[in-house]
Amino acid sequence: MAAAKKINLEKSLANLEELVEELESGDLPLEQAMKKFEEGIKLTRGCQTALKEAEQKVQILMKSAGGEELTDFDIDNED
Repeated sequence: MAAAKKINLEKSLANLEELVEELESGDLPLEQAMKKFEEGIKLTRGCQTALKEAEQKVQILMKSAGGEELTDFDIDNED
């Protein structure tokens, strides 16, 4: 993991949102849409990796500080 490329999460998310808008427009030729989709998958995986690493760091910090163990965050789907 030491050789893993560090990403700017905010920039990657903004790029991903832009790609989604382009794909949703339906104005791209199929070949270009497939390239954008592939780029989006790579961005998504990078973001997931960055978030997982951040979660692990928080868990390590909490344990070393004698804090409580982290629990999953439940999102209430009520509007």
